[in-house]
Amino acid sequence: MKEARIILADDHVLIRRGLKKIIDGEDNLRVVGEAADGLELIALLENTPADLVLLDISMPHMRGIEAIKEVRAVRPRIKVLILTMHSSKEFLCSAMQEGANGYALKEDSDVELITAIKQCLDGRCYISPVLADNFLPHELEKLCVGGRLTGKLLTNREKQVIVLVAEGNKSKEIADVLRISIRTVEHHRANIMRKIGAKNTAEMISYVIQQGLMPAAE
Repeated sequence: MKEARIILADDHVLIRRGLKKIIDGEDNLRVVGEAADGLELIALLENTPADLVLLDISMPHMRGIEAIKEVRAVRPRIKVLILTMHSSKEFLCSAMQEGANGYALKEDSDVELITAIKQCLDGRCYISPVLADNFLPHELEKLCVGGRLTGKLLTNREKQVIVLVAEGNKSKEIADVLRISIRTVEHHRANIMRKIGAKNTAEMISYVIQQGLMPAAE
């Protein structure tokens, strides 16, 4: 897999430093440029080939949502991942309607950032699980124009549960493996079925297979 080039656009230098450290610590990901505002970002893109822009909504001179179209004008095929503190449905919908490939929250960046980046680079649509809970599956699909919605509407714990279900484990066995109560397992199963629109275990297993969530055999 070739190295993916990423540009950071955020007006806080400490945040850019933290993001760069996380990204450059991953194989096949590299930060190739940084911008402190929208105008600086566009100028940087004109001279710096990149595969993805990590874009904050609140920036001087050009808001992140407004910048999406400008980014596309300079680099039509580049992926745009919004990384913001704004968790409202209004901001999310506006960003996705303007053509963002994903929407992640800064509060989750320590655990979700790399997943979000890789899904966007892979042509998939990423929406923070915290925000995905506010939408029905078909509503999320409509937001993800130009990218297929995948297992990211499930939290990491829910992904663990559904994979264990697909492997044939009962609720008590899942509880033992994850060291949680049976009641918590049942709660996760109910949430999973609601999110993916599954009516039974067979449909949950089908979802795991379709989304490629099953770990590869050793």
